[in-house]
Amino acid sequence: MTGFHEAPNTYVGEVVIKVEDIKRSLAFYQEIIGLKVLEKSEKKATFTADGLNALLTIEQPEGVRPKERRTTGLYHFAILLPSRKDLGSFIQHLIQKNHSIQGASDHLVSEALYMADPDGNGIEVYSDRPSASWNWQDQEVAMTSEALDIQSILAESDGARWKGLPGGTLMGHIHLHVADLAKSEKFYTSGLGFDIVNRYGGQALFLSTGQYHHHIGLNTWNGVGAPMPGKNSVGLQHFTLVLPSEMEMEKIVEQLNNVGAEVSKDEGGVFTVDPSGNRIKLLVG
Repeated sequence: MTGFHEAPNTYVGEVVIKVEDIKRSLAFYQEIIGLKVLEKSEKKATFTADGLNALLTIEQPEGVRPKERRTTGLYHFAILLPSRKDLGSFIQHLIQKNHSIQGASDHLVSEALYMADPDGNGIEVYSDRPSASWNWQDQEVAMTSEALDIQSILAESDGARWKGLPGGTLMGHIHLHVADLAKSEKFYTSGLGFDIVNRYGGQALFLSTGQYHHHIGLNTWNGVGAPMPGKNSVGLQHFTLVLPSEMEMEKIVEQLNNVGAEVSKDEGGVFTVDPSGNRIKLLVG
């Protein structure tokens, strides 16, 4: 499973989001999601699953505003558990906490739960089915949304006690609201080098490297031409893409320049912005 989230692939490493109340969000991400604090300051906290690698950072900016509706930005970030058994333990944990979810789906390639943090930032928690069982045809992988067999997943957990997210947990993918699917497709394929692996009607695209079912999802479900959220609105600050080498970094920067994308370099790293205003940090793993 983890081969899709390591070199020579490009994949999502860390997601950075804005929240209204840092204390409230700290409690949620530790007690409900099961992340551990890696670093913390008065208005910022970084979380990890393995004690070493950052998966999620939350920030409370000055003048923060509630999440704006019908804009581009974060649809959800997706936390990938190492096994179906771990997903069962997480479900049992949510039951014990009496915490509600927004949805649950069998996607053929994976099994997933959906929820939101206290500010409405979308979260998926999922486990993958073995990649050998994924059905590929003409370079596209079959995915759908069917009812999740929660009882079967719970049975597989065999009553294992929840101890927080296991060390092998990864940021599996990110799914974004965009304003224009065609412009976004060009940016992510010709600019960042991702392959389209599934088209969901005319409103969503799924992209990956290394034939993963998707590292990035894009949709226009908030409306074609949706505006960007305000600078201090709750939601996505940026996410990182981990590249396999410095040579790949040089190649990607050149490709981004060729498609007219914004690329900037400062002490924080190399950043680009997609056509819908979603900010991306590029780094070498």
